[in-house]
Amino acid sequence: MEEQENKAQQDPKEQYDQPPFPEQKQEVPGTEADMQPKADHGEESYKGSGKLTGRKAIITGGDSGIGRAVAIAFAREGADVLISYLSEDKDAKETAKYIEEAGRKAVLVAGDISEEEHCKTIVQRAVEEFGQIDILVNNAAFQMSRESLQQIPSEEWDHTFRTNIYAMFYLCKAAEPHMKPGSTIVNTTSVNAYQPTPTLLAYAATKGAIQNFTANLAQLLAEKGIRVNCVAPGPIWTPLIPSTMPEEQVKEFGKNVPMGRPGQPAELAPVYVLLASQDSSYISGATVPVTGGKPTI
Repeated sequence: MEEQENKAQQDPKEQYDQPPFPEQKQEVPGTEADMQPKADHGEESYKGSGKLTGRKAIITGGDSGIGRAVAIAFAREGADVLISYLSEDKDAKETAKYIEEAGRKAVLVAGDISEEEHCKTIVQRAVEEFGQIDILVNNAAFQMSRESLQQIPSEEWDHTFRTNIYAMFYLCKAAEPHMKPGSTIVNTTSVNAYQPTPTLLAYAATKGAIQNFTANLAQLLAEKGIRVNCVAPGPIWTPLIPSTMPEEQVKEFGKNVPMGRPGQPAELAPVYVLLASQDSSYISGATVPVTGGKPTI
C-alpha cells in the first residue's frame, strides 16, 4: 500500500530527468527515436476513464511530442483520432499503434498544414472516416532559434506564421461546419506568449497571436455551443528542441524554470483531456499554463 502511495505522490522536481542532457542535434523536424533521454508520452502511465467515449478528434502534430501524448490519452479515453503530421512516417505509425491498442480507430494524414488546401483535406478525411468532428487540437508548430534579427530569413518568418497561426485559421474554418454543440477546439500556445524568448522572435510572436485568436474565437463560436481554449506549455522535451535549438541550449534545456527541468509530454495530456471533455463545460476562451512554475502573470 505504501509503495502505491509513493508512486502516486512524487516530488515533481525529481519525477523526470533533469539537465544537463547529452549533446545532441537533429535535422528538422526531429524524431522521437533519436532523443536522449527518451520522452514520456504516457505510454505506460496514462489510464483512461471514458471521458471522450465516442468522440472523433483531429490532432495536428500528433505523431510526436505533445501531440503523441494527447493522442494516446484521447484514445484511452474513448476517442477515435486522426493524426496530421508533416513527414515523420515512423513516429506517426508508432502513435497509431498506441491508438489502435486502445481499441480506437487511427487515421494518418501526412502533409504541410501551412497550405490551406491540405488543411481542407485533413478535415474532409476526418469527415469521411469518422462521420463527424468533435475535437480539433491545433498543436503542430514550427520554430527556429536565431541569435539576431538579421539572421532570420524572410521565408522562415513567413513559414513560421503560416504553420503556427495561418493553419489554425484554415483548420478551424474548415472544421466548424462539421462541429455540433458540445464540440471543442484546443490550441497550443506557449509560455512565450507571456515571456517571449528573444532568440525565438517569430515563434513567440505566433504564440501571442494564438492566445488572442483563441480568446476571440471562443466568443465567436459560443452561440453555437463550441468551446475554444488553449494550453500554454513551458519548456517541454520534444523532438522540436534538439532539431531547432543550439546544442548548448539543448544541454541545459528546462534548467531555468522553478522546477529545474523540462516537462514531459505526458504531463500535458491530462489538460488537453480536461479541455476536450464535458468536465470543462463552462471553460472557454481560457489559457491553461503548464510551465513548471514559470509565472504567466
